[in-house]
Amino acid sequence: MFLVLPAFVLLAAVVFYPFVYNVILSFGNMNLTRIRSWEFIGLRQYVKIFTEPTQPDFYAIFFKTILWTVVNVFFHVVLGVFLALLLNRHLKGKSIYRTLLILPWAIPQYIVALTWRGMFNYEYGAFNVILTKYLGLPAVEWLKSPMEAFLACILTNVWLGFPFMMVVALGALQSIPQELYEAADIDGAQWYHKLRRITLPLLRPVMIPSITLGVIWTFNSLNIVWLVSNTGEPSDQTHILVSFVYKAAFNFYNFSYAAALSMFLFAILLAFSLLFMNRSKATEAAY
Repeated sequence: MFLVLPAFVLLAAVVFYPFVYNVILSFGNMNLTRIRSWEFIGLRQYVKIFTEPTQPDFYAIFFKTILWTVVNVFFHVVLGVFLALLLNRHLKGKSIYRTLLILPWAIPQYIVALTWRGMFNYEYGAFNVILTKYLGLPAVEWLKSPMEAFLACILTNVWLGFPFMMVVALGALQSIPQELYEAADIDGAQWYHKLRRITLPLLRPVMIPSITLGVIWTFNSLNIVWLVSNTGEPSDQTHILVSFVYKAAFNFYNFSYAAALSMFLFAILLAFSLLFMNRSKATEAAY
């Protein structure tokens, strides 16, 4: 008991206390002028989320967050599994390729975000240089319009996130018994039959928890949107929910409203995780 106590105290200090305090704060009216004199106002902040108009619009941000999460996780999984299948083959220099492909995940997010933001620069960015000099196409103002800025954030996050799925999928592929493929070869199975009947079913129990983590991380990914789009520009049209929460708390200093928003995010992710893991039967053994 005494050996576990320091870990429990640390966990309570960095997880439980901030969470409980955030829950309490979400039922109050704390802002910059009421730091010490805030009061409990019940569910008013939660009602305010869904009923009072905001700039940018809350429902537009919510839809954009869903789109952001689905598109990013889809490409993370597709690219990750595809590259894992390639790296699982007998290739010369496989360890070098694997190291290079892990680099995007190993580099700190803020460095990645600022580097890609420079690559999207209208005059000197790498993307517009390729478009104008090599493809003969007009330059794109990536960070000046909402759609292009949002696309720039997605491209950055896809590049940043696929290595995690690749590493997980590669580990799962290397754990599949080779006898299964040998038996399939004896039966005359083609590569797509083996992929469909052996590889993908045995990847599923490993990938489902990874996808769940990917959804949670992407849904809460503040750094990329905040840094690539320069705090949600243009005109706050690039925000997702987590960046909107950050702006409400630290730009507008509406702390209780931001706390209620963060609890809404927590409820969505908790419900998704429980439902997705339960429906997909992710904890069942593969074989």
